[in-house]
Amino acid sequence: MSLPRPGTFAHITEIIDRLAEPHGEYPWERRHDPVSELVTTILSHSTTDANQFAAFDELRRRFPTWEDVRNAPVEDVMDAVRVAGMSSQKGPRVQRALEIVAADGRGEDLEWLGKIPVGEAMDFLVAIPGVGPKTAACVLCFCFDAHVCPADTHVHRIALRAHMVAPRTDAIATQEKLTRAIPEGRAYAAHMRLIAHGRTICTARSPKCDRCPALELCPFGRKKQGI
Repeated sequence: MSLPRPGTFAHITEIIDRLAEPHGEYPWERRHDPVSELVTTILSHSTTDANQFAAFDELRRRFPTWEDVRNAPVEDVMDAVRVAGMSSQKGPRVQRALEIVAADGRGEDLEWLGKIPVGEAMDFLVAIPGVGPKTAACVLCFCFDAHVCPADTHVHRIALRAHMVAPRTDAIATQEKLTRAIPEGRAYAAHMRLIAHGRTICTARSPKCDRCPALELCPFGRKKQGI
């Protein structure tokens, strides 16, 4: 049986399917409410998972409600999220995002995002300063199982190496293509498998190509293995 041509939807789907063996099926489950997901994803920019989670936990410890965060002196918010880095940007961004959410009028909990078309929900979120397509996709995918596949650093790296997308394709275009290619209802599982794969096998440094179940579908890995 011939292999699908790199970059085709069949090629992308086959890679996602093969990653189920080492990484699992990943049925969807919500980890945060939508506002918490928005805030923690803003804090995740250019930092480690550990620092992101620590900053979010400290923010919630100091400020019991999102209204408290909105009304706090910006310096206090910046200090609470300092461990995530770039606090002079992230503190004001978190406050501004919460202000926009509160002023919208459709519900401060953002649950209404799951009741409108994905495109409209994406448009609302990316209009918030500091919120890009990846952050918006995380909120919609993680909170509502919306059909959009966030392209973080791991996902983008794998997509480029495996030629799921053309060389030099940026993360936004990668996210758009993967979302189109992945069968409806499987975006969350695809994202989580790619994340797990990027953290354990297709790492940024010293990727373990000999352990990759999708090796024969990956031009980067085949070249690295001398195949």
